[in-house]
Amino acid sequence: MMLDKTIKYLGNFTAFILAILVLLVVYDASARYLFSEGSTALQELEWHLFDVVILFGIAYTMREDSHVRVDIFYASFSPKTKAVINIIASLFFILPVSFLIIYIGIDFVAMSFTQHETSSDPGGLEYRFLVKSLMPLAFIFLSLQALKDVKTNYLLWKSL
Repeated sequence: MMLDKTIKYLGNFTAFILAILVLLVVYDASARYLFSEGSTALQELEWHLFDVVILFGIAYTMREDSHVRVDIFYASFSPKTKAVINIIASLFFILPVSFLIIYIGIDFVAMSFTQHETSSDPGGLEYRFLVKSLMPLAFIFLSLQALKDVKTNYLLWKSL
């Protein structure tokens, strides 16, 4: 399915970005502490890459069923009970929050694009609005993954 491939690609992309982020943090910390050199732009780039990792990692984590839950209880439940819990969590928690963030995020991003928002720090990065646009996009992917999970868990529940 196209959604699976897209979210798997996002997960791989996120892993690549995380590797770059680790290298940047090591370089930045080394330069700061060993040579008393620092860069506002480099620190902001680290924040932006961290945003990418978190936002795009959400849907991938859900796809891989690696998201946070109380596993001490969940592990002992029957497959049918797990399916019901997953359906309820998606319908009453994940989807409403995702739709709210998308709804609010669109205006937030539109304002940022209109203002051509950049860093307020001297030497900071331009194009902050591009990073902000990832927020509603990431929650669109999460919503699609949650809907797919509802369908999958419903079919599982029906078959048990």
